[in-house]
Amino acid sequence: MKQPVKILALTLALAAWVHGEERVYKQPSDFIKGAFGGKIPSTSILSLSGDVKSRAKGIMAHNYPESRVRYWKQGSRSVWILEEIGKTQPITTGFLVENGRIKSVEILIYRESHGWEVSKPFFTKQFSNASLKSGDRLSAEVKNVAGATLSVRAVTKLARLALYFDSIV
Repeated sequence: MKQPVKILALTLALAAWVHGEERVYKQPSDFIKGAFGGKIPSTSILSLSGDVKSRAKGIMAHNYPESRVRYWKQGSRSVWILEEIGKTQPITTGFLVENGRIKSVEILIYRESHGWEVSKPFFTKQFSNASLKSGDRLSAEVKNVAGATLSVRAVTKLARLALYFDSIV
């Protein structure tokens, strides 16, 4: 009787590992609070329509799933909490943009079973001080992480999108 229980437990553990699990590294509200020294400014809304929607689609290579994006802005500093699918699950990422350059990037919630390395500082620091060049390209070269190619692409697209959004608000 004990053997079937062990097999069931092992099967469930393996299924959780294969499908990934949600890893919350930081709550979005904590990222926003930290970006503004503890005092969160009012939430603003960017509507994605017309040229904005079209350019966002060009950056993402598909329509961004939301028609409105919330952001927080104070002076020349803005915060964007954006999501993109890595391989099969969304990656929730926080971007702090100041004077048209990325000041910090943090993976807030990671849901994939592979590619979690993008949440580590060795990866996210590559975006520091990056800006948007012509053709909506990043000024920084972002190195790939073995086994995390789709997650790297997702975060890189989101960085470009955050910089574009910042440039129009």
